[in-house]
Amino acid sequence: MHKILFICHGNICRSPMAEFVMKDLAEKAGLAKQFSIASAATSTEEIGNPVYPPARRKLAEHGIGCAGKTARQMTRRDYAAHDLLVGMDRYNLRNMTRICGGDPEGKLRLLMDYTDRPGDVADPWYTGDFEATWVDVNEGCRGIIRDLTGVDVP
Repeated sequence: MHKILFICHGNICRSPMAEFVMKDLAEKAGLAKQFSIASAATSTEEIGNPVYPPARRKLAEHGIGCAGKTARQMTRRDYAAHDLLVGMDRYNLRNMTRICGGDPEGKLRLLMDYTDRPGDVADPWYTGDFEATWVDVNEGCRGIIRDLTGVDVP
């Protein structure tokens, strides 16, 4: 089983979008049992808060729900508990490395590294452009599935 944790700053926009897009894609591809998927924050700012309403609406536009998800902070224990910890941007990656005390097993990655256009996932908290974030997250999650299973999700 592939245990994946998606991480962003607050765990209310990008990382929960990635969590639920990945779950949806894995389910549609018949691969859900091969994955354990969750998300977390590097900060404490939003702990306990639900997914940000515009992010919830963007997921709902694509028939994806995220009911019950509340923000939580990642911990050093997450490094041992997951095979892959996927940050949304370089700032997240730097904080993930600090929280985990390094990356001796090479588990810390950026989501866009699984695409043809490496870099940061568009941050809708600042841009308000949830469509750009959707495109980045969808492409990145499809790339992870392809990389881990060899399956191209339709």
